[in-house]
Amino acid sequence: MPKDKNSSYDVGYGKPPQDTRFQPGKSGNPKGRPKGAKNLSTIVNNAINEKVVVIENGRRRKRSKMEVAITQLTNKAATGDQKALSLLLPLVQIIDGHAEADAASTPILSEADELVMSHIKERYRQGVLQEIETQHQQTKTIKTGKEEES
Repeated sequence: MPKDKNSSYDVGYGKPPQDTRFQPGKSGNPKGRPKGAKNLSTIVNNAINEKVVVIENGRRRKRSKMEVAITQLTNKAATGDQKALSLLLPLVQIIDGHAEADAASTPILSEADELVMSHIKERYRQGVLQEIETQHQQTKTIKTGKEEES
């Protein structure tokens, strides 16, 4: 490792030159994140919740863009638009809670997995029964040993 001419400090991997290190009390990112900078979710939420003027039944109304978009999607699905219908049905299922019920009814394990699990359960059950029988025999032996002593 090369040494600086004026000091005995080794410069190398994980050891930057001392004059280029962060100075005590100074930030490594002095400007930092600008105030008011928004992340993507904030921008999307603001855009979706923005109010627009729509005409419903001959009257002007202010609605959020999300409300207008869902209304348009529903109207298109009602006219038979398959793409709109395929987008709308999962939303309805999520809202109604059917998506969770469907997920619970689908089997998580395949038939082969179920067979393996049943064999494991049976082996475990046999081991537990054998352990209980052993403890029972030991208890009998201890009781009979005490009766003979008396």
